[in-house]
Amino acid sequence: MSLLRRLIFGRKGKKNNNDDNNNYDDNRIPISKNIDKNLDILKEEFKDCDDIVYKEFLVGTDQSSRLAIAYVDGLIDKALITQNITKALMQEARGREPENIKKGLYKLIKEGNLSASEMEEVDFLTECIDAMLSGDTVLLIDGYKKAIIVGSRGWHMRGIDEPESEALVRGPRDGFNETLKISISSVRRRIKDTKLKVKYMKVGRRSKTDIALLYIEDIIDKEVLEEVRSRIEKIDIDAVLDSAYIEEFIEDSNYSLFPQLESTERPDAVAAAIYEGRVGILVDNTPFALIAPAVFTTFFESSEDYYERWPLAALMRIIRYAAAFISILTPALYIAITSFHPGILPSDLALYIAATRLNVPFPSFIEAFMMQFTIEFLRESGTRISGPIGTTIGVVGGLVIGQAAVEAGIVSPLMVIIVAITTIASFALPNYTFSIATRILTFAFMVLAASFGFYGIMIGLIVMGTHLCNLSSFGIPYTSPISVLGKFNDDLKDTFIRVPLPRMRYRPHYGKLKDEDLQPPSDE
Repeated sequence: MSLLRRLIFGRKGKKNNNDDNNNYDDNRIPISKNIDKNLDILKEEFKDCDDIVYKEFLVGTDQSSRLAIAYVDGLIDKALITQNITKALMQEARGREPENIKKGLYKLIKEGNLSASEMEEVDFLTECIDAMLSGDTVLLIDGYKKAIIVGSRGWHMRGIDEPESEALVRGPRDGFNETLKISISSVRRRIKDTKLKVKYMKVGRRSKTDIALLYIEDIIDKEVLEEVRSRIEKIDIDAVLDSAYIEEFIEDSNYSLFPQLESTERPDAVAAAIYEGRVGILVDNTPFALIAPAVFTTFFESSEDYYERWPLAALMRIIRYAAAFISILTPALYIAITSFHPGILPSDLALYIAATRLNVPFPSFIEAFMMQFTIEFLRESGTRISGPIGTTIGVVGGLVIGQAAVEAGIVSPLMVIIVAITTIASFALPNYTFSIATRILTFAFMVLAASFGFYGIMIGLIVMGTHLCNLSSFGIPYTSPISVLGKFNDDLKDTFIRVPLPRMRYRPHYGKLKDEDLQPPSDE
């Protein structure tokens, strides 16, 4: 049994006779009237933590009343502490007459001296410890069984910059940063509606990471909302360091290559999703937000689709769908044609391909695998090295290695072109997590093509289609609205293409939305 428990309870977990007569959970440490005892418990809990600051005060003209504050250095705004707590306690409360102090020191300090905008009363030291570790300041008063938590969070944070992974030509230039409250305010600026609700949760036994669920109350499907909330509440892990932890715990299928939640660094993307009736999940200490539910078609959409005129947005949508199939199938088609079905090509083209591969010592399967792995090596190394050096490695590496491989007779020139097209197509997908799935599927289809030719590719497409049809995201079919044609035909106006905004009257059907009208009915 820990020292904290022994200080408060007997050896069997019972309450000491000297403490108050209130009943409480023996897993929580109640605040004692003796301030020394409270400070001893805090100091024992934070033993060998040199960044914990304790400061004691004596107030009253006779300096008979003791107070103490405790906080974690580096997590608090020191200017706020100086102005709202330290100055008030040392100058104003200290000059009170003893008889006035004794009448109600706790109420006097809380309602008369402290000018902080965020204050909360707590009854347990465990709550004080959690507040300190979150950047708040604890005020203890001798003779009182309550403590005051003063909001004082003020750690250094990164500025608001444009997300590098989701850059736009036209649109907002701000992105989330690692501070939860700043991220929430970025969404609030775009949804000036009292129906926008923000619900806080904590996940992680040790990290106690703050999580916020954002949704519009009179739009969201309550069943979807409760499913999201219940899955997050069931998470039991020591620490949550990024939203990716939450994503893996709450998605429907962990073994699927396809993401079932949308991740983004853009506040406008989260706001747009909330307007559609989805839930935004913001996690402290990470700039990546999650959006639930998400379906297959949402990963081909970009925020810029709604900032440009609709003809360009419709064309870009078609290009993205084509890019996904090119990224997945192009190397596999090359392997299948050269190894199994050269007869489908025109004679001149077939003879040219055969001539280019005349001095290549490897079969097309090995040739394609070597080049595809080389591109993945260059992509990964370029990602890990930031700045212009990473770009140089990708461009120079691709040119030098490709040219050298052709001259050495290891691969054919056509194979270099195919791998280049495949790589460029994967970059056309707006969602990075979804593009990872296409990159992995590329290798799977290459194996099938090398084994069975076109028949293997067809088997792979059937298996992939069946898997997508079986997937769901918080009860929403992953292939909707394609799989529910005839029921939600209006959703097709924002799927493969985007029609003009005045023609998009209804919200996408992510469950049974309370308010399906995106625009009022027209008079036409």
